[in-house]
Amino acid sequence: MPNAKVLSEKQAIVEALAQRIQNAGAGVLVDYRGITVAEDTALRAELRKEDVEYSVVKNTLTRKAMDKLGMSGLDEVLNGTTSLATAEKDPIAPFRIIADYSKKMGDRFNVKAAFMEGKILTDNEIEMMSTLGSKDALYSKVLGTMIAPITGLAVCLGQILEQKGGSAEAPAEAE
Repeated sequence: MPNAKVLSEKQAIVEALAQRIQNAGAGVLVDYRGITVAEDTALRAELRKEDVEYSVVKNTLTRKAMDKLGMSGLDEVLNGTTSLATAEKDPIAPFRIIADYSKKMGDRFNVKAAFMEGKILTDNEIEMMSTLGSKDALYSKVLGTMIAPITGLAVCLGQILEQKGGSAEAPAEAE
């Protein structure tokens, strides 16, 4: 039986991990077996640029944190080497970066499982998420779609005004 100090340290780690997972918009569990230090350093640097928190985690402590949050469906993947990438700001970032590295490194770096907003994702959903653009890129697309009809109307009204011999300039105020 572990002593009280070790037990309290592990409980604190579980609490911190549960808090990290709960605050994250999304997370990816990875089997990183066989990657080199240089590859790991490059991966961590890219994840850091996107504000993704990445760390190696202990399976038992992660299992307890996941169970505490009602995500016990991930218990079967929590074996072997496991790391966790989570993001609070851009939930798509861990999927894109991890999937890219998984393709580069082959069997040495694989996605075990993923979750988003407390829901465990299927393999198809993980693949779909990895192909999406960043959160800002998605916002830009939506905004562009919303602005396109207004821009088209403004151009059309300007052309009608020109055909009628008018000017698109505002009339001068009389003093």
